[in-house]
Amino acid sequence: MVITLLIADDQPIVRAGLAVIFGQAEGIDVVGQASDGREAVELAGRLRPDVVMMDIRMPGMDGVEATRIITADSALNSAVLVVTTFDIDEYVFGALEAGASGFLLKGSDEDTLIAAVRSVAAGDGTLDQRLTRRVISEFNRRRPPPSPVKTNNRYTTLTAREFEILGLLARGLSNREIGEELVIELSTVKYHLAQILTKLDVRDRLQAVVRAFETGLLVPPTR
Repeated sequence: MVITLLIADDQPIVRAGLAVIFGQAEGIDVVGQASDGREAVELAGRLRPDVVMMDIRMPGMDGVEATRIITADSALNSAVLVVTTFDIDEYVFGALEAGASGFLLKGSDEDTLIAAVRSVAAGDGTLDQRLTRRVISEFNRRRPPPSPVKTNNRYTTLTAREFEILGLLARGLSNREIGEELVIELSTVKYHLAQILTKLDVRDRLQAVVRAFETGLLVPPTR
C-alpha cells in the first residue's frame, strides 16, 4: 500500500529536499507541497493525503492551527507529523493539543524521516525520545494536578497491563522496547495498544498519552 504524503514548509529549498528524499522512498508518494498553513489545509482537503508533514513555524497560519483544522475534519483521515526544534516547547504542546500524531526534530536523517512517516501512517505515531521529557515537563507546568479518575469513568476499564503499557508509552518507548521491558511478545504489545486506543477513543499512541494526562490516568512527574 502506497502512503500519500503532503509536505508543508515555508522554505522552498526544504520542501524540495524533502520531496527528493521521499520521492526515492519505496511506498511513499509525495502528492503535494504547501508553503504555509492555509495552503496545507486547502491541499489536505483536496488531496486527502495519509500523512501531512507540517513545519510548525510558518507565516500567516502556523502549523499548530493548520494541524487543528486538519485533524478536526471528520471527512479527512490525515495524520499530521510535525517538524520542530528543541527550543519551541510552547509550539510542541500546542500541536499536541491540536491532534498531531508525531513529532520529528529538524535535522533528522533520511532513514528517521522515512520511518516516522511510515509509523504515523500505520497509526503508531512517533515522538522523538529527545523530546519526550520536554513534552511531559510542559504538561506538568501547564496543567493543575488532575482530579483522581472516578470509578465510573469509562477510562477505568483499562486493565493493569494496559495502564503499565500506557506509562511506558509516555516515556517514549517503542513497541519493541515495551516488549523487552515487560518481557512479552511484540504481538502482545500491539494487542494491548489496540485496546488502549479503542478505550481512550484516540487513533494513535501519541494522542493516547495526551488523553491520559488530560484525564488524570497518568500524572506528569513533579521533576
